[in-house]
Amino acid sequence: MSSTGKPTPILGSERKPVRGARLIHNSHPDQTIEISVRVRSKAESKREEFKAALAQPGFRHMSRVEYENTHGADPADFDQIRKFAQEHGLKVIETGTDLARRTVKLSGTVANLQKAFHVELKEYSHPKGNFRGRTGTLSVPAPYADIITGVFGLDNRPQAEPHFRRLQQAPGIKAHAATASHDPNEVAQIYDYPKGDGTGQCIGIIELGGGFQLDDISNYFSSLNLTPPQVISVSVDGGTNSPTTPDSADGEVMLDIEVAGAIAPAAKIVVYFAPNTDQGFLDAITTAVHDSTNQPSVISISWGSAESNWTPQALTNFDQAFQSAAAMGVTVCAASGDNGSTDGVNDGNNHVDFPASSPFVLACGGTTLQAANQQIVNETVWNNLPNGGSTGGGVSNVFPLPTWQQGFDVPAPTVTGGGRGVPDVAGDADPNTGYNILVDGETAVFGGTSAVAPLWAGLMARLNQQIGKPVGYLNPQIYAQAVESAGFHDITDGNNGAFSAAVGWDPCTGLGSPDGAALETAITQPPQQQAAASARAGGSRKTA
Repeated sequence: MSSTGKPTPILGSERKPVRGARLIHNSHPDQTIEISVRVRSKAESKREEFKAALAQPGFRHMSRVEYENTHGADPADFDQIRKFAQEHGLKVIETGTDLARRTVKLSGTVANLQKAFHVELKEYSHPKGNFRGRTGTLSVPAPYADIITGVFGLDNRPQAEPHFRRLQQAPGIKAHAATASHDPNEVAQIYDYPKGDGTGQCIGIIELGGGFQLDDISNYFSSLNLTPPQVISVSVDGGTNSPTTPDSADGEVMLDIEVAGAIAPAAKIVVYFAPNTDQGFLDAITTAVHDSTNQPSVISISWGSAESNWTPQALTNFDQAFQSAAAMGVTVCAASGDNGSTDGVNDGNNHVDFPASSPFVLACGGTTLQAANQQIVNETVWNNLPNGGSTGGGVSNVFPLPTWQQGFDVPAPTVTGGGRGVPDVAGDADPNTGYNILVDGETAVFGGTSAVAPLWAGLMARLNQQIGKPVGYLNPQIYAQAVESAGFHDITDGNNGAFSAAVGWDPCTGLGSPDGAALETAITQPPQQQAAASARAGGSRKTA
C-alpha cells in the first residue's frame, strides 16, 4: 500500500463554510498541527449486528480489555497509518496505547498535511473567535480510505456551546435571592432519588472550556454540610483546567461538578478538559469512555450544537464512541439544548442537538419545577422564549427511530433516514427555579439543560451504587412500558416551540422527570414484581 494512485474521498469528511466567517489568508505552510485519525473497528463488518445486540435486554457488559480485543482497532491498520504518515512527512505522536480508542495522533506542517489529505487550510475571522478552517472533502489513496473513518483537527472551528443559563437578577438584588431556587441535593429529594452517596462510582464530565477552583468546591460543599467529592482534571489535546471569571465557561464547569457532586458526594469526579473543536470533543469522549485508570461508570455532557453543524464523519465517530460506552456499561447523559425546537438554527426548520440525539445517549430535556416541602407542586415544559431559553427537543434528521422508541408517537422526521426522538428524560432546567451554584467565589442561580445532564448522572451513580453494578445503557430499559409507568413524572403541559407536551413520551420532556426510587424498582424487578409492589403501595405515584 502506498500513496500512489487516484485520491479517494474519506466518507463523511465534507466541511461547509462557517456562516459569518471572513477569510483572512491561507494558513502558513510551516505551521505545525496535531490531528487525530480514527480507524475502523476490527469488527466493523458486524457493526449493525453489534448495535442491535446493545439494544437487547440483558446485554452483558464487556470489560475494557475485552472490548479492546473484540472491537478495538486492528494493530495492522495502525501500522498502515504509520506508513501513511512516513510517506507524507508526518510524525506519529501517540501509538500503541489507543487501540481501544481507535485513534492515531499525527503532527505535521500545514504544507505536508495539505498534500496528504488533498485539502487547503485557511485562516478565518469570526465573531466567536478566529479559527483555521477548510471546506469540501478530504482524500487519501483508496486503501487508506478503507481504513480511516475520520480525520479531526485540520479544522479547529468552535464546535459546541455550553447549555447553561444564568438567572439574571434585577439591579440591587443579590444573586442568591431567587426564592424558587434549589440546592442540587434538594432537587434530588424532590425527585425521590434512592438513598446513596455514589460510593464506589466515578462520574466523568466533559468540558470544552472554563475551569474550577478547589476553594470553591470546598466552600460550596461545606455550605451544604457535605464532604467535598474528590475532583480531578484530565488534560486532553492540551485542554486544561483554566478558571477565569464567573461569566465564562467556568459557570458550566461548576454547575456540572456541583450538581453531580451534591447528589453523589462520595463518587470520584473526573473532569476531562479539551479544546472546543470536534477533535477535542471526540478525543475527550473516547478518553473518558476508555479511561482504564478512573473507569467512569457515568459520563455527563453539557455541550453540543445542532446536528446540521456537524460533519457526517463526526456524527458517525461520536455515535460509535457512545456505542463503546454502552458495550462497557457506561451511561452517557447529554443536555438536549436550550434553544427550543429550532436549536438556535435560523432556517425556519426544526433541529435537535447533538450529541444528545445519538441513540446511545440519554438525552436530557428541561422542565420548570415548582416544589414545596420536598414535593412537586407543578412541573411543566421549560420555555422562556424568545429570550430566556427553552428545552431542546424534536426529531433527529440523522439517526433513525430506535426499536425501543417505536410505539411512542414520535413525530415523523423531515429528512429521510432520521426519526430518533429527543429527549429521553427531563428534569428541572428553568433558571427561575434553578440551582444555587458557587463559581469563582460568586453565588448565582443557574439553569439550562446543562443542569439536567449532571442531575441524571448523579442519579445513575446512586443507582449503580444501590444495584451493585453499572446500569449502563439505560434507554432500552426505560422505554419498556412497565418502567415508563413507574419511573417518571409525566409532563403534560407546555411546549418548546413547534412541539407540545403530551401524555407519555413527547419531544419536549421525553418520558418525564425522574421518580428516582420508583425507577430503581422498575429497572431491578421483573414486571410481575413491579405490579405487586405498586399494588402494595396503593398503585399511586407522583405526577406533575
